[in-house]
Amino acid sequence: MGWTAADMPDLTGREAVVTGANSGLGYCTARELARRGARVVLACRSETRGAEALDRLTSEVPSADAAVRLLDLGDLGSVREFAERHDRERGGRLDLLVNNAGVMALPHRRTVDGFETQFGVNHLGHFALTGLLLPRLLRTPGARVITVSSMFHLLSNVDMRDLNSEHGYRRWLVYGRSKTANLLFTHELARRVAATGADLVAAAAHPGYASTNLQTAAPRMEGRKAAEAVQTLGNRLVAQSAAAGALPTLYAATAPGVRPDSFTGPRLLAWRGAPAPSPRAKWTLDDRAAVRLWKASEELTGVRYEALKA
Repeated sequence: MGWTAADMPDLTGREAVVTGANSGLGYCTARELARRGARVVLACRSETRGAEALDRLTSEVPSADAAVRLLDLGDLGSVREFAERHDRERGGRLDLLVNNAGVMALPHRRTVDGFETQFGVNHLGHFALTGLLLPRLLRTPGARVITVSSMFHLLSNVDMRDLNSEHGYRRWLVYGRSKTANLLFTHELARRVAATGADLVAAAAHPGYASTNLQTAAPRMEGRKAAEAVQTLGNRLVAQSAAAGALPTLYAATAPGVRPDSFTGPRLLAWRGAPAPSPRAKWTLDDRAAVRLWKASEELTGVRYEALKA
């Protein structure tokens, strides 16, 4: 059977933030963290959907200590407001940040700040959020930052000459680049943490093929009913559940001995099954590319990781 949520340690007294926690993988992640005693903030783009998720969570886990806070990763102003409010309201520690939220294969769009949406939400929003919450993470012994990527990172390396897809937009290729960016971010964050000797683990995970609304969001947005029906059928017949898809993230977030810059996914062909080490493209371990992306991300977001500078 392998590792399951029942193998998670007691998390009483731990503080966690999960982005995109109103549905799918994020909701399942937040629910299981709360079930094990963590105080969980559901960071959601919609307060209405967040409130509905919180009601569902507390009905499933009556003992849950959870709250909803507004976070739009496509708006750096919202990211800053979330971080500032979190600092005011939730005390001095932060044990776990799960960078889970994301969009997939959307039609070409721009964020509030003018970035291509997939790159802006999936990577830049989480880069900024992690940097703004970093002082609290570094003050908390044993803290972890878990960033959810995808096996679709194999589609493409990041194009440093065209981070915003100004010279052509192929939605799946751009999605793959954003997921590669997640892994390069984790790689460089882990390297910088190690260089300072801080007690923080930066790792990544992916869900394999899990049934969530991520697959149907773009077809529904564009009114492509046939494509939406195909995706819905695939979710029903082929995909594993969102709860199963969340297990690699929960493992990376809570299991003892998780190594920095590790990549955890489902065991069976990186598609489904219990958490296990997952294959990754060699370009996600490229030090020079990771540094270039990091510097570009600091410039684009205005968020500097001062605490990790020598």
